[in-house]
Amino acid sequence: MQFLHTMIRVSNLDTSLDFFCNKLGLVEVRRMQSERGRFTLVYLSAPNDLESAKNTDAPLLELTYNWDPEVYGEGRNFGHVAYRVENIYEFCQKLLDNGITINRPPRDGHMAFIRSPDNISIELLQKGEPLEVQEPWASMENIGHW
Repeated sequence: MQFLHTMIRVSNLDTSLDFFCNKLGLVEVRRMQSERGRFTLVYLSAPNDLESAKNTDAPLLELTYNWDPEVYGEGRNFGHVAYRVENIYEFCQKLLDNGITINRPPRDGHMAFIRSPDNISIELLQKGEPLEVQEPWASMENIGHW
């Protein structure tokens, strides 16, 4: 398992970038915009982690800016912690076998979400390319929210 990133939602991207980059000293590594999803993702790295962040996409802070205004209640501005795993199906099966609910199953062979006992979202991502879609994962429904 490898720590990847922590995601937080921000209400003003410019103000947040000023804080995290100009004041805190983080460095923008990459940026992604989704017209369809109506959001912008900005990945930041601590200066001492910059080489690793550029080579492995970790460790990073992900700022998520949703274009449509939203009030973030119940800690929704903190999104999730993400980890890369060797085999997402085997990892999720181990979790299920240990009584952990898979809130968003890895239907795509790439991504799953679970929650900690304190309700913190944890994203699990397949290392490398997505695995071939397979059952029972492909047919599993979401449970709750993540």
